[in-house]
Amino acid sequence: MTFEELRPQVETILQRDTAIDARLTGVCELLKKNIPYYDWVGFYFKNGDKDELKLRAFAGEPTDHVIIPFGKGICGQVAVSDQNFVVADVKAQDNYIACSIYVKAEIVIPLFVNGKNIGQIDIDSHMADPFTEEDERFLEFVNARVAEVLV
Repeated sequence: MTFEELRPQVETILQRDTAIDARLTGVCELLKKNIPYYDWVGFYFKNGDKDELKLRAFAGEPTDHVIIPFGKGICGQVAVSDQNFVVADVKAQDNYIACSIYVKAEIVIPLFVNGKNIGQIDIDSHMADPFTEEDERFLEFVNARVAEVLV
């Protein structure tokens, strides 16, 4: 399924009259199911007033990394930099937190509400270097729609 075909489905899930965590999980499941190289999809959010992220929703294998300190791993770096981070080869990253021996690449896109980075979408892939600029633009769209339901 193409990103263009997935866009309205993301919007439909986010507009449901269900708890926000159920909608976030629905988005994760949709992406994991329909994009072959998205092997784990999750949303992390700032954990209260702490300088750490907390996993809120995901699709894929359970992870021990429910809490990630700012600055640690790819997700923690995005929490500090406010920038997209595409990692073609996780083995080449010094500051990488391994979630699975099968993960070869990762993409993390920050999620902004009113200009403030409050979380991120994190995708792990078992394929080397699968992510393109098209993935970045699509995930930015997903985060923008998520931000609308969080306001």
